[in-house]
Amino acid sequence: MRTLTIVDRDHIIDALHEEWDALVALAADLDPADWDHPTDCPGWSVKACYAHIIGTESMLLDRPVPAVQLPEDLPHVRNELGRVNEAWVRAYRDRSGAEVLADLGEVIIERRAALRLMDQKAFDQPTWTPGGEDSYGRLMRIRVMDQWFHEQDVREAVGRPGHLEGIAPEVSLDEIAASLGYVVGKKAGAPAGTSVRFDLKGPLSDTLDLRVTDRARVVDRLTEEPTVTLTMPGATFCRLVGGRRPWDHPWVRSAVNITGDEELGRQILSNLAFMI
Repeated sequence: MRTLTIVDRDHIIDALHEEWDALVALAADLDPADWDHPTDCPGWSVKACYAHIIGTESMLLDRPVPAVQLPEDLPHVRNELGRVNEAWVRAYRDRSGAEVLADLGEVIIERRAALRLMDQKAFDQPTWTPGGEDSYGRLMRIRVMDQWFHEQDVREAVGRPGHLEGIAPEVSLDEIAASLGYVVGKKAGAPAGTSVRFDLKGPLSDTLDLRVTDRARVVDRLTEEPTVTLTMPGATFCRLVGGRRPWDHPWVRSAVNITGDEELGRQILSNLAFMI
């Protein structure tokens, strides 16, 4: 049986509150034309990112998915969850930015109320998550990360950078770290006996170390010199793991430095995207 991820309920709720406040403030600052700007999420505009957030939080309140007819050949929709997300996006496509903002505020109020009724025991209960069965707390940590990533999508699209410091981005980095073993060991195929360090700089600074034995695992700190060290701004790292930029994009190449085994470094960078 899979061991459930136990996270601190109060810390995750604080992160959700911070993220929701940031999303509302950002949406309130958008011009009418901003809502239609394309983002780095394939096929999604600024409005689509917000529609997705409204949709997922609505489903957590047991609201039904809109009955929207979708084309079968949408290139950015790869699975059933993607089709569910796209139904919410299509449902809001012709709504104004003001209407989207109003619905966002309303669903956040209800989600805040629902979370107030949940104690640590409720957060520790098993449930479905995009990564398989895990705790409700893990699902909420994923929700922090997902919403923060889409906030960054919007910020890049409309030229309003920010919110790289605080509880929500830190929690997002925690969730990313939980998946790095899979990324380095399975996706990138780092061989046994190697070790990897992600040296993150800037507002999202951190050191993430992994050692590969029978599988890749995040460790507190490597005692040996890493086989490869990947140094980059934390914000660049997040765009890579989110699949928002390919590793060989000029913007990424100029921000990333590989020390040690360059071939392994490039192999890891080219397989770093794991978010669905």
